[in-house]
Amino acid sequence: MTLSPSAVPRCAGCGISLQHDNREAPGYVPASALERDPATCQRCFRIKHYNEVSSVTINQDEFLRLLGGIASTDSLVVHIVDLFDFQGSLISGLQRFVGQNPVLLVVNKIDLLPKVTNWNRLRNWVQQQARENGLKVVDVVLCSARRGIGFDRVVEAVGRLRGDRDVYVVGATNVGKSTLINRLIKDYSDLNRELTVSRYPGTTLDAVRIPLEDGNHIVDTPGIVYESRLTELIPRRDLAAVLPDKPLKPLTFQLNEKQTLFFGALVRFDFLEGQKQSFTAYLSSGVPVHRTKLERADELYAEHKGTMLAPPDVEGLADLPPWTRHRLRIPKGAQQDIFISGLGWLKVNSDAGASVDVFAPKGVKVLLRDSLI
Repeated sequence: MTLSPSAVPRCAGCGISLQHDNREAPGYVPASALERDPATCQRCFRIKHYNEVSSVTINQDEFLRLLGGIASTDSLVVHIVDLFDFQGSLISGLQRFVGQNPVLLVVNKIDLLPKVTNWNRLRNWVQQQARENGLKVVDVVLCSARRGIGFDRVVEAVGRLRGDRDVYVVGATNVGKSTLINRLIKDYSDLNRELTVSRYPGTTLDAVRIPLEDGNHIVDTPGIVYESRLTELIPRRDLAAVLPDKPLKPLTFQLNEKQTLFFGALVRFDFLEGQKQSFTAYLSSGVPVHRTKLERADELYAEHKGTMLAPPDVEGLADLPPWTRHRLRIPKGAQQDIFISGLGWLKVNSDAGASVDVFAPKGVKVLLRDSLI
């Protein structure tokens, strides 16, 4: 018997339709487990209990279809971004998808920043960046879903802004959507369920509708995959090294012109011209940094890529796109960061100006921005 679409059971973890015919297809669950409440697909079970990697992700056309449907609803849209990868995780063009619905911008992973951070300045920085990217927001909330920091403000803002409406939660992959929604479920619903949470991209595969006590829903949409983020391109076994899970420890380098920094074998930074000055790197401690003279950089990379210069290893390097050079000129008097999506950023500490090259895998977003810190 063929079930109607509304009758097809869905995974409580990722939202995909469940099936027991094909072990290799999304939504597979053994027939004996199909009647469990809540039912969970085998993929989510393995992610949750064994931290296994899964390469299944949603088709991007399907994601845009789901996102485009929000404009026809009367909803509050909660856009979650990753502070560590702000420009890489902001959904470009979101405004045209949400129509007239209000957007609450939730900035996750603030626990990664130093404790001395000026939070009011940071909030102003976020609002300015949102405006520059054409996003109109009704409020900005800073939080850490993992650490529970600022979550009371997220709950308060959602309750204040949603009224008698559904809440759509949108974001790129790996920004902490499911972690945050699991906390919302505890505050707004008495359901005995959790969404699947992992550090791997593409955990949520379809829209997951969580009923609330007032008859409305929280709708978790799949994370959009941006291949302009380094974390979408590197081998998944290297994600643990590249994605920080504890406060960043800034590394400051005093550089003369014609010096080079290697960030593993992932990115190369050449300080071409400018007076002696310092650059502070904000990145995961799992990515080692090596300094050398520019004249020796090619030789060092050829001899040590994938070994001393790692991650990734030699095998992983073979799967990465070739490097593209980004020539950046930091104007005098500017307070700017050199942002590399998925890796972190370099803060330019001098206002003397500089000319630099950044080599990153083709397609990875590299840009100058106003300093975050």
